[in-house]
Amino acid sequence: MGDAAITGAGLRRRFGATSAAAVSLGLALIVGGCASLEGDPSAVPWGSSQVTMTSFAPLVRQVIPAVVNVSALQRPGKAAADDEPGMARPVKERGTAAGLPPSALDELLRRFFDDQQNKAAPRLPGLALGSGFIIDSSGYIVTDEHVLEHSDDVTVTFHDGTQHRARIIGRDSLTDLALLKVEVPRPLSYVRWGDSDAARVGDWVMAIGNPFGLDDTVSSGIISARGRDIHSGPYDDFLQIDASINRGNSGGPTFDLRGNVIGINSAIYSPNGGSVGIGFAIPANLAKPVVEELKEYGRVERGWLGVQIQEVTPELAQGFGLTKPAGALVAGMSADGPAARAGFAQGDVILAVNGHPIDRMRDLPLVVAGLPIGRPADVSVWRQERAVILRPIVEEMPQNHESNEPARGEDMAPKKSPVDMFAGLKLAPLTVQQRQRLRVPGNVSGVVVTAIADDNPFAELDLVPGDVIQTIDQQPVASPEDALAKIEAAAASPTRIVLMLINRHGTSRYLALPLADALTGHD
Repeated sequence: MGDAAITGAGLRRRFGATSAAAVSLGLALIVGGCASLEGDPSAVPWGSSQVTMTSFAPLVRQVIPAVVNVSALQRPGKAAADDEPGMARPVKERGTAAGLPPSALDELLRRFFDDQQNKAAPRLPGLALGSGFIIDSSGYIVTDEHVLEHSDDVTVTFHDGTQHRARIIGRDSLTDLALLKVEVPRPLSYVRWGDSDAARVGDWVMAIGNPFGLDDTVSSGIISARGRDIHSGPYDDFLQIDASINRGNSGGPTFDLRGNVIGINSAIYSPNGGSVGIGFAIPANLAKPVVEELKEYGRVERGWLGVQIQEVTPELAQGFGLTKPAGALVAGMSADGPAARAGFAQGDVILAVNGHPIDRMRDLPLVVAGLPIGRPADVSVWRQERAVILRPIVEEMPQNHESNEPARGEDMAPKKSPVDMFAGLKLAPLTVQQRQRLRVPGNVSGVVVTAIADDNPFAELDLVPGDVIQTIDQQPVASPEDALAKIEAAAASPTRIVLMLINRHGTSRYLALPLADALTGHD
């Protein structure tokens, strides 16, 4: 493919130097006072009333033969999450009833009534619609994994209208990527990967896809943010774009102005099911190695340390003696995983891996996934207010990497009445019955939260009845009275922060609460 960039000189030759504003990267819309692209001496100055607009047409003509429509026939009763055809995975909204956006509530009601109507009738196969793009002349096609969910029968429609059966080479649900292959007797037009790391907020982008079944639909916009975490998986690092994408755009490409793919459209944020100008694309630099592994092996091999992590909040950072909230806090570990064997401990804060800083919790899965299997990694952790280097041997991520460990034994602590702990915080020993009811693993010990008064300071913390408090300030909790003593000690400390490790239905995490002055006088 040739370079699609339109230079300033080319624009002047085509339109005349006085009738067009030449732009160095290929496209500008200048409307009475809008800023021009940087470094262009011929750009229209601020305050000008001149209106100049160049066209995406040359770029569209170059890349559109490589964009395809993907239709996947889903197995009966397995329509992708019972969504409408081509629906991208939605991003949850906040601040609505029960934490669900109106669209989700409507969808739950629709599913309920559909289920009632269809109980007596067999489910027919569903058809999911999406988009994709050809990455080499032999017929390899990239799309989103959720477009192919519950499907083995895939048809690809080319720009010229011809249809071809496609073979699924591999799929990866953790990044929502899939690779298809079509067999054709001629070389195909294809597009190349771009450098998504070089894409800047404010750069122009163009999306092509199959929204609502309207094939070869082109939309344009800018990159409106980078590094978005939409809680769809452990490797979220999305480009946010305002180019219009809708149901059916899933798997389609986001292009830069040189015709290179810098993103794969994957999700939208929408209260009504349609575009409201917030879309999310998987960055090309994240997608490219995944696609290469799918092409070679049919699956993705990822590094794994066997740690359960959480974000380091400012309160947690202060509680652990860190100068700033950074890193990934180890809240739990697989019993025989690489981290456990290397001496990691709950409460370690991972700050760097092989010299790569871990500024945010979600940096760690991305870094560890790319580590070579079977090789040691230098991991810098913060432990007991000092830095420690640990060297785990990286293993391949197991298929069931998120499963909890089974309970190994039961705590036969005698049954006691709940103790009025701390201004309405009620705790009780962890009994065999409570362990079973709360799904607490056998290797977890502590005290159970049975009630929290509304005016209790801990009501502001993410602590709920049923949580098991394992440690306070990184010291094991043996009884409700022991927990009270440790809370009072934290209240009297210089930081006045109580740091708790809790277990909720088998999953451990840390909580931190700054204690108010009034609490220090409690008897």
